[in-house]
Amino acid sequence: MPHYDVRASYHIRVNAPIETVYSVARSLDMRASRLVRCLFRLRRLPGYGLNLDGMTKWGFVLLADQPPQEFVFGLIGRFWTATPQLQSVSPDAFVKFDRPGFAKAAGNMAFIPQADGSVRVKTETRILCLDKTSRRRFRMYWLLISPFSGLVRKEWLRLIKERAEALSGRK
Repeated sequence: MPHYDVRASYHIRVNAPIETVYSVARSLDMRASRLVRCLFRLRRLPGYGLNLDGMTKWGFVLLADQPPQEFVFGLIGRFWTATPQLQSVSPDAFVKFDRPGFAKAAGNMAFIPQADGSVRVKTETRILCLDKTSRRRFRMYWLLISPFSGLVRKEWLRLIKERAEALSGRK
């Protein structure tokens, strides 16, 4: 999404082969994290399938997958409400979706090889609100939720690092 209202980005360096890091990130189940389980319960989000494939069952769409460089996922809804009205769409429909009252969120996980053999893993989330009212409501919601959203992403990166390095025998 080249245009967006909100952006958040986090990264970590992982001392493992890029293929291992990608594979771990692509299949990692966040239920392994007590923090993530707790935050999802507080927000009343599904506690099942807290991996990329599972997330597609409750509204996320895989927008691109270029192993082992990057994958991109998206979600459309009214995130600031108790019932966010998540929209189930195809990748093409995600790009074209422009209904007022909704916001589109796109996130990625990129894997950048480093000269020392490690991999810089970067995740970025961009949110585009589709009208002034949703933008205003989302910004108020984001003030409250952004620290917790950041915690989830940092935890995701930490677990990727921990698992990939353990699998590769490097730390």
